[in-house]
Amino acid sequence: MSDADAGWHNTTHDWAGSIDAEHLALVRRNPEEFAPGGVPHLVLEVLAYAAEEAESTAGGHATVTVHPDGSVSVADDGRGTATRADGHGGFVKKPVMSTSDLRFFDFPGEQMLSDGRPRRGVSVVAALSEWLVHTNRRHNGSWKQRYERGVPVTDLTPIADDGTTGTTVHFSPGAEVGPVRLPDVDGWPYSTVEIVR
Repeated sequence: MSDADAGWHNTTHDWAGSIDAEHLALVRRNPEEFAPGGVPHLVLEVLAYAAEEAESTAGGHATVTVHPDGSVSVADDGRGTATRADGHGGFVKKPVMSTSDLRFFDFPGEQMLSDGRPRRGVSVVAALSEWLVHTNRRHNGSWKQRYERGVPVTDLTPIADDGTTGTTVHFSPGAEVGPVRLPDVDGWPYSTVEIVR
């Protein structure tokens, strides 16, 4: 990170660090607390970010796909995860997958998800997944990054633009959160949610 990063305003995540190992370890030790109800709760954690995008852009669409290998992807058509130039010719993505969400993690109950459980942030999904691939498409570029148990195992890798914006979070839930069983879409927090099985 450059000296300019010190002036970046932290509203949801602290841009100064890309990994909070203690935070990830705490989540992994307590799956029943951070993923009550299992995979549906993890999907709701991802959709909550998509819902914020929909609110800020007056609409949106998300698709939840259950893949044959038991992994799940949540794709939305929002603006994409905030990504900033690092001052050295590269880019830095908001560290949503490996650090706690400042708004919710230390304040359970600040926002409730539609399952009646507290929102804690998408880092919970990353920590409780064997692997997670975050694909991020913005007007200033597109990138992909892979995580294992919340820890990035690849760099932020540029990918070809396809003319769209949005975020896709594709994850393989850990055994500790149980099998993939998703409810019907009624009550899911988004303008339009489609489930593909």
